[in-house]
Amino acid sequence: MRLLFLFLDGIGLGADDPQSNPFARANTPFLHDLLGGHNLTASAAPFEGERVSLLALDAGLGVDGLPQSATGQAVLLTGVNIPKELGYHYGPKPNPEVAAYLRNGHTLFSWLRNNNQTAALLNAYPPRYFEGIDSGKRLFSSIPLALTNAGLPLFTHEDFFAGRALSADFTGHGWHDFLGFPDAPLLSPQEAGRKTAGLAAQYDFSLFEYWASDYAGHKQDMDWAVRQLEALDGVLHGLLEAWDDNQGLILLTSDHGNMEDLSTRRHTDARVPLLVIGKTTAREQFTRGMADLTHVAPGIWRMLGEV
Repeated sequence: MRLLFLFLDGIGLGADDPQSNPFARANTPFLHDLLGGHNLTASAAPFEGERVSLLALDAGLGVDGLPQSATGQAVLLTGVNIPKELGYHYGPKPNPEVAAYLRNGHTLFSWLRNNNQTAALLNAYPPRYFEGIDSGKRLFSSIPLALTNAGLPLFTHEDFFAGRALSADFTGHGWHDFLGFPDAPLLSPQEAGRKTAGLAAQYDFSLFEYWASDYAGHKQDMDWAVRQLEALDGVLHGLLEAWDDNQGLILLTSDHGNMEDLSTRRHTDARVPLLVIGKTTAREQFTRGMADLTHVAPGIWRMLGEV
């Protein structure tokens, strides 16, 4: 069993309103067909299709205030209701109290490594990211913090150019256009999806972190959000063309709502989507009893053989 986790920061299940919700406006024919003619909005969940299940997960976890990235991501990686234990949501980067939950031995990455299973974060990071971390001017977000605490490496620009990792936008255009790498390899969205499937096939568990969705929500940038979703639709198309459902599952979920409601630049209290792609029996096993963010990590442990 292999498991690929596509983490999209800041996407909730919003209204069927193309004026405020890019999920209701974007042209995403592949995802639309996958969901039986529905958009990825609140009215579509729950859904059971031939190859996909869609659930709506509670990201608020019984704690007042709007969900935030640091605690939401930490919950996804640990299965612990961290906001409830702390009494607050927190983000975007972990404070010491949140970081304490991401120590070695407490997260998916450390559990997998301690059980001799292979795991990777498929994102490549440019040199200036590491320079910022080393200088103390930048802090790890929850996902790379959990990875490095487990003793696993972050991929570098060398890994990206060697084809061992993906750019944060899947296609490489960010590296080419904004990071100053004119020779950066560029992929179409479908090519990037096929590339993602090939990389994920090398690990028992792989995770890809996509943060630009949250950024678009904060900027209330409809045009950019629509372009992101239309590119993501192509990525999913290529990914599912190359993915063998007999080998494992693909998960797509988020930490909190944001981009689904561009009438505000703040996070939302919307439920977040959980898309599970694969064989029906595996999907049923993974989604059993799943209702909120705390259930995702136990579901992954269950699928990968908790001991």
